[in-house]
Order: sequence, then structure tokens, then C-alpha cells
Amino acid sequence: MGFVADLLLATGAFAAALYCYLLSNRLKRFNALETGMGGAIAVLSAQVDEMTRALDAAKGASQASSAALEDQLQRAEAASSRIELLLASLHDLPDDRETGAEAEPRRARFIRRRADRSSLRVAE
Repeated sequence: MGFVADLLLATGAFAAALYCYLLSNRLKRFNALETGMGGAIAVLSAQVDEMTRALDAAKGASQASSAALEDQLQRAEAASSRIELLLASLHDLPDDRETGAEAEPRRARFIRRRADRSSLRVAE
């Protein structure tokens, strides 16, 4: 009876060793960096790193654009308030029809000025 128990124990140990050997080979193929899942995982990891850097760059650019847009918005609001003030002040001006004055077309005047000749040097 002891011999049969030893034989079953040896057979079990041999089966476990064979199973470990097969799993080892499968794990090596799985982790191969060039052809297996390890290569795919390495490529995906590199792509995730690139996408993270691109996302950080896009975030920085969008924050800069947002700041520039905010500045332009403030300038536009200031200009809008100035234009509203000017329009309000135009409503206070008297109308030419109310004063009885006829509107005369204005002619453009051009003024020509001569250059100051005292600063010119004479060629010898």
C-alpha cells in the first residue's frame, strides 16, 4: 500500500511539473515584447503617454486662448460703453432743422506745406 501511495505522489508531482512548464512557456509568449501581448501593452502605454502630453499642450493652449478672449471681451465692453455714451451725447445736440440753418455741403480742404529749407545741406 505504501508503494502505491508513493507512485501516486510521484505521478502527481510529475503532472504538476509538466503543468508548470507549459504555463511558463505560455507566459513567455504572452510577455514577448515584439509579438505577444507585452508588445501591445508597451505600444499602448507609449500612446497613452503621448496622448497625455498632447492633452496637456492642448489644455495650455486653450487656457491662453481663453485669457486672450477674456481680454478682448473686456476691451469690447469698454468700447461698447464709450459708443453708448457718444450716442447718448448725440441725442442731446440740437437738430439743424430745429435751428433753421440749412445744411451746406462741406468741401474738403487740403493744405500744402513747404519743407523747412534751413535744415537742408548744400552739396559741394
